[in-house]
This record gives sequence, structure tokens and C-alpha cells, in this order.
Amino acid sequence: MSTKRSYSRPFLAGLGLLLAPLLALPALAADAYVVAVSESTAKDAAWQPVVAALIEKYPGAREKTYPAGDVRALAEELPALRPTKVCFVAKPDEVTRAFVASVHQLMRGLDDDPYTDALWGILTGHDAANALEIARTKAPLEIGRVAAGTEVALDRCREGLWFCELTPNRRVEKKAGGKAVEGKGPLDTTKALVDTLNDFKPELFVTSGHATERDWQIGFRYRNGSFRSEDGQLIGVDTKGERFPVQAPQPKVYLPIGNCLMGHIDGPDAMALAWMKSAGVRQMLGYTVPTWYGYAGWGCLDYFVEQPGRYTFVEAYFANDHALIHRLATAFPGLESAKLKEPDDAQAAVRSMAKGEGAAEAMGLTPQDAVGLLFDRDAVVFYGDPGWEARMAPGPLAYGQKLEETDGVFTLTITPDTGAASYEPVNLNGSQRGGRPMIAFFPERLKNVRIVEGEDWKPVVTDDFILVPNPGKAGAEKTVKLVFMAERG
Repeated sequence: MSTKRSYSRPFLAGLGLLLAPLLALPALAADAYVVAVSESTAKDAAWQPVVAALIEKYPGAREKTYPAGDVRALAEELPALRPTKVCFVAKPDEVTRAFVASVHQLMRGLDDDPYTDALWGILTGHDAANALEIARTKAPLEIGRVAAGTEVALDRCREGLWFCELTPNRRVEKKAGGKAVEGKGPLDTTKALVDTLNDFKPELFVTSGHATERDWQIGFRYRNGSFRSEDGQLIGVDTKGERFPVQAPQPKVYLPIGNCLMGHIDGPDAMALAWMKSAGVRQMLGYTVPTWYGYAGWGCLDYFVEQPGRYTFVEAYFANDHALIHRLATAFPGLESAKLKEPDDAQAAVRSMAKGEGAAEAMGLTPQDAVGLLFDRDAVVFYGDPGWEARMAPGPLAYGQKLEETDGVFTLTITPDTGAASYEPVNLNGSQRGGRPMIAFFPERLKNVRIVEGEDWKPVVTDDFILVPNPGKAGAEKTVKLVFMAERG
């Protein structure tokens, strides 16, 4: 008797697929969730409850310690545990730029492929109490309200508004059940943005533009106010010097997709810590360096906001991470595994690269793109508990994506539901937008994978996800079908 399973329901944790409401996910293995913490933090009485909260939240979770400053010491233990999620609990002074890069490198090295091998996040906070609040957050978040200081695709959102960083006075709003309507906003949007956080209470906030560890400069092409951090307090300061404190404790996700240094924690006044403490941020990404290329940041909009309901935020972040590694491996073979001490070493790594048979020229990419991708690879951090689910409310999807399994035979079907535009970018605001591959996460790890049908699409199948290059204009209105055999485990 054949058993057919369909993995395509938006609220099925860990799948990142849109499916029929037929099946619950199998329970995670006892050691699927690992809490990694330095020996010194594990002994700190103030931070011990943070680790305990995660262990309690995920039955069967394991705690693993490492010598302070040496997270790579886990390289021998983690592969044997085969975790699906790893949460690095760390005091803010431990979360250096080098620490973030080390976590990236560690989590790509758990098996032989070049891709990140488990969903991970760094859970920290302005202080231990703030981190504990984040760790104790359990209820999944469905994002219905979105606000931004840059253009976002409101047609994919239930409701929201954004203020333009490029054009003065430009404001776009969409009310629930309506369409996005452009209107006139204030020249200085500082107070309006603070009021949006405090009163509109968005579950997702998006920013771009100039920033440092101490401020977000709201206007990119014109003079505007700023958001600043003062010892964990986020404050809007307009062009006249008037101050507007942010008090928005409701749980939310923050995407500073184009901001320099927003993820770099260099002391108690770091912006990331203020977002966590006074703005209710439970998960966020952020560049730990000045950003100039943008693939690792802006692409999270492609997966998260513009495919509403398909991925959790942590899945969207790592889908974009997989996309970046795939782009390097495809266009510049060998660079996907290049080891850098600093992102700025990317230029030298590309110069020393042996010329191979990559598809860079056919993809319209140059060595400078290689530098940008490699620069971004280890420079963007994910903060928060990787097991907590934040997902966009279901909305319009450009293409269908369905994964089914019958007796060990898996079928992935991608359908062009919006005709010729199905595989085209939804929104082009920002840098390095569009063209992202289709990615489906598996509900459990697979092994002994063998592709039966669809090799012409050049898929990548690992033990925890399948990636299909975007068909683009050449594949417009074509249905993508991949059939593969695999065993669980």
C-alpha cells in the first residue's frame, strides 16, 4: 500500500512550502535543537536562565559549551548531533564581527557540501533580562502589519505603509482589504516613523540607507532625521533636534536590509541592542560591516515579504544564504568554499582564484560580483531564536510550489501561476534583487538522494533542502517538475 504525503501547508514549521492542510510535521529528533554557549556565559548566574528557557521550550534540546572566544571548538561535536537548529546564546560583548563570521564558517562545515547545514541564530540582548524575554517568546507571529522606511511590496502584505528614503514627502499606504495608495507624507519623517512603531504596531519593520552602530539616517537622498541608540533606548531625533522615544514592546521582526553596520554590536549603545530592548525585536538580520553589494541583505525581501506565508523568517534568511552560496559555486567555482579572515579579504581571494569553467559571463557577472558575494557571505548576522516562527500572513504568490512524497519518491512541482511574470522579480527596490532560485526545505533529513526526473533544471539536493535555479525569462510559463528518490535519515 502506497503512502502519499504532501508537504505544502503555510503553517507547517520548517517546510517553507505552500501546501494542502493534510499533514503534521514529524516530531524533531531529541538532539535536533542545540543550545551553544561559551563556558563563561554558561557559568554566569544572570545568563543561565536564558539557556534554561530554551531547553524548556524545546524538549530534548541539548546544551553544548565551548571555550570562550573559540566557537569553532564545536566543529567536532556538532556533526555527530546532526542538529536542525542551533541557537548560540551569547553576551553582547561576545558577539564580535569575528564571532559572527566564525559561526557562519562553523555551520557550513558540518558536512561535505558548501551550504549552511542547520538553521542558526545568535540570541543576545542588551542585558540578560532582555535576552530572557526573547528566549521565552513562544507564540508564533503572523505578520499582518508591515511598516518601512524604504519601498516594500505592499501588494504582498495584508496592510502596511512605507515612507520613501529617496523622494521627499512620498508615502504609500495599504489598508486591510484595499490597494496600495500613494499620498503625501511629512518632509521630516522621524516622528511619523516613531508613531508608526508605537501606535500602528507593525509586526515587521524594514529599513535601508546610511547607518552606523549608533544611528539610522532616515533620508538617503535628502536631509531627514535619524534614529539613535542610547544604552538600549531607541530614540527618533528630527532635523530640529526634537526627540521621540520608541516604546514598542510588541514582538516583531526587523529587516535592516540595506543598512551598514546595523548588526554590529560594539558596545551597550549598539543599535541592534536598542531594537531588541525598546522595539520588541525578536529576530533580525544585520550587516556587521559597511554594505555596498547587498545580496545577503536585500534578497531576504525576495523570499520573505514577496513570497508571503511560504517561509518563516529564519527559513527566508537561510534560503537567501543558500542562494548566495549557489551563485558563487555556479559562477565562480571554488570561491564558495574560500576561507576569509575578514570580509575585506574578498578582493584578494578573487584575484588569486584560478580561472575555471564557471558560468559567470553567461550570467552577466564579473569578478567584482564575485568580490561582492564573497564579501557578503559571512558579514550578515541572524539574531534571535532560530526555532521561533515568524511568518508573513498568506498573500499573493507569483508561482506555486508543492512537494509530495510517496514511498520514498519525492516530487517537487513549481507552477507559473502568474503567466510570463511568474519567475520575474516582484520588486526591484534596493540592490541585487530578483533571480533567486526556488528553494524547498525538507521536514526531516534525507540521504542517498537520486534524481529520477528533471536533471535539465540543474537542481541542487542536499540532506535538508532542494534548490532549483530560477527559470527566468527563458523558462517563462514553464512548469518545473523534479522527481527524486531518497531515504529518511
